[in-house]
Amino acid sequence: MKRSKTRLFKLLLFLMVFLLSCQQSNQVDTPTPVIPPEEIIFYDWPGEPIINVFDEFTAEYGIRVQYVEYESQEEALDQVRAGESYDIVVMDNEFIPTMVREGLLAEIDYRNIPNFNNISANFRDLTYDPKNAHSVPYSWGSTGLIVRADLVKRPVTQWGDLWDPEFAGKVILWESTPRYTLGIALASLGYSVNSENMVELEEALDKLRELKSGAIWMTDEETSADHMASGEGVIAMGWAYDYWAGLDQGAELEFITPREGLILWGDNFVIPSTSKNKQAAELLLNFILRPKVSAQIVNEINYPMANEAASPYIDREILFDPVIFPSSVAMSKAEILLPLSIQGEALYAEIWKRFLEGEG
Repeated sequence: MKRSKTRLFKLLLFLMVFLLSCQQSNQVDTPTPVIPPEEIIFYDWPGEPIINVFDEFTAEYGIRVQYVEYESQEEALDQVRAGESYDIVVMDNEFIPTMVREGLLAEIDYRNIPNFNNISANFRDLTYDPKNAHSVPYSWGSTGLIVRADLVKRPVTQWGDLWDPEFAGKVILWESTPRYTLGIALASLGYSVNSENMVELEEALDKLRELKSGAIWMTDEETSADHMASGEGVIAMGWAYDYWAGLDQGAELEFITPREGLILWGDNFVIPSTSKNKQAAELLLNFILRPKVSAQIVNEINYPMANEAASPYIDREILFDPVIFPSSVAMSKAEILLPLSIQGEALYAEIWKRFLEGEG
């Protein structure tokens, strides 16, 4: 009997919150409320601090959140393709069009997510998901140059400095991220990091071949911190996480915004089409997009979220850290790494295969 009363209370609470969110929407029609589930499944990278807000969500709505981890975006995609049961998955920009094309994602009902209004206009309606029909922007960050400031003889200012003979044998690049690695070669030549032009990609391939034998190529390692701290590497393509990890090891590092521009990455929340708890998943997304909740996540992950309403609640040292939140000047030249067309995916795969195998 006690369990029945608890269940009834949870149902009434869910319906009250649902109806309130619908009243805040400009839509006249409303989705039909459903009985809330006991639990929903959230699929993400290992140990992401977003898990720390789930207890508060559970306390408020009575819905538990099971956190399931993947080791790569490719693994996550394969699991969704296989029909594994997840209600929210964190996916990179690059994978959204493929998932939409294959019918793997549900369309999001924004009547259930009024807090989507907090998302910055800069992150809405991007080419990989028009009108954000299948994705809600989550976190983002920049790819730049990380330099051992005490081991270089001159200022590093551009992607092209990776090819300076001064750094021969001490350049760190990533074999496991071909889009970024080819992207910096394209940028150093003055081309878009999203180019699908065969001539430009051939030039980028030739450019990377100049570094192939002399660079330190990262694959399964988590960061470049060990190489940078030991002095084995003095200049690296990297992300904020590499920078902080190196600092933690005592390395004297600088994060450089290349003159050609930063490369931006972005993660998104998506709901697989196989989810049986879509409204509960949307309820969680609306909760995450509350300004104070988003700020709590930013303060723990040290990466920005697309939620501009969270800014007043973000720790000042984080909000004004240019490694985390690049300046407006830096952002004006930055380029978002966007998904490729089907033909572009095949072209990049061919180019990267030739690079790895050393073919002409």
